[in-house]
Amino acid sequence: MLKVTPLNRVHRALGARMVDFGGWDMPVQYAGVIEEHLATRAAAGLFDVSHMGEVEVSGANALDYIQHLTLNDAARLVDGQVQYNAICYPDGGVVDDVTVYRFSATYYLFCVNASNTDKDFAWMEKVLAERDFGNVVLRNRSDEFAQLALQGPLAEQILARLTTVDLGAIRYYHFNAGEVAGSETIISRTGYTGEDGFELYCAAADAEKVWHALMTAGADDGLMPIGLGARDTLRLEMKYALYGHELSERITPLEAGLGWITKLDKGDFIGGAALRQQKEAGVPRTLVALRITESGIPRADYPLFCGEREVGVVTSGTMSPSLRCGIGLGLVARDCAAIGTQLTVGIRKKRVAAQIVKPPFIDR
Repeated sequence: MLKVTPLNRVHRALGARMVDFGGWDMPVQYAGVIEEHLATRAAAGLFDVSHMGEVEVSGANALDYIQHLTLNDAARLVDGQVQYNAICYPDGGVVDDVTVYRFSATYYLFCVNASNTDKDFAWMEKVLAERDFGNVVLRNRSDEFAQLALQGPLAEQILARLTTVDLGAIRYYHFNAGEVAGSETIISRTGYTGEDGFELYCAAADAEKVWHALMTAGADDGLMPIGLGARDTLRLEMKYALYGHELSERITPLEAGLGWITKLDKGDFIGGAALRQQKEAGVPRTLVALRITESGIPRADYPLFCGEREVGVVTSGTMSPSLRCGIGLGLVARDCAAIGTQLTVGIRKKRVAAQIVKPPFIDR
């Protein structure tokens, strides 16, 4: 049986097209992917992302544990700050990419990918059991939270109608807490679209109330409910990685272009030795952004060619609603990864021309 979020009844009442997304019954679209995508870019969109997981890490030695578990340097975080981070296996393959919220020196909250929640929590428990970190407590709180993402240039003015929290004081990748529509909510200036906006964590029981309050508050601004289809096209236009496509057990953070969160000099962490070795030897393949220069849409797993040589594979692809052309991400051999390189994509029996371009695909 598929899992459902606290907003499943709302999606069905809106007539959303529902799909099995990693074991979750989720809306892929309401009015249509292109309309929802463009509404988010021009005004605002509301996403149900309650399928994402939340894991609490607390205790006097929480930071020591997080530093050993993750790639990025969590010691740089201050209270009220969010950090993009990742968890690796010892061989450098990726367990998951996560965001880490610091509430205090002894209390952190991880937001993890929906389909990885159980795997991540089991791995976090295993790491905790293998070494004596002292006082560290893990709690999987995923069932307690609903998570809504309000994204778009009008997101702040819509949300401001429902809260007394000073939203202007919340900087990018920071958060605060307060009431939204009368519900205690973590208000985080983060997102997965490239637009300004917020991710809101409230009690699962309050999800419908907060959703309806936001939709009412934003009705005159063009706020639309947005499904997973437009969420994917929005993130692709920004070259944001998606676990299972640009990151996986077989793709390291260095190959995925996440060297900026891989702090090899911060000390010992899981995967550190393997990633140092990969960096010293030279990363064999690199994630690139591809723009199709003739008719065609790239899709995941399509082969990439440089001349007659097969040099890599598409990891994600779509027709960009903003650019009205095919765009994609791909892993290619390092010697073919320069900006401007002409490639071809094997789309069924055809070879379609593409060029490696500088990301993101749109100016934000």
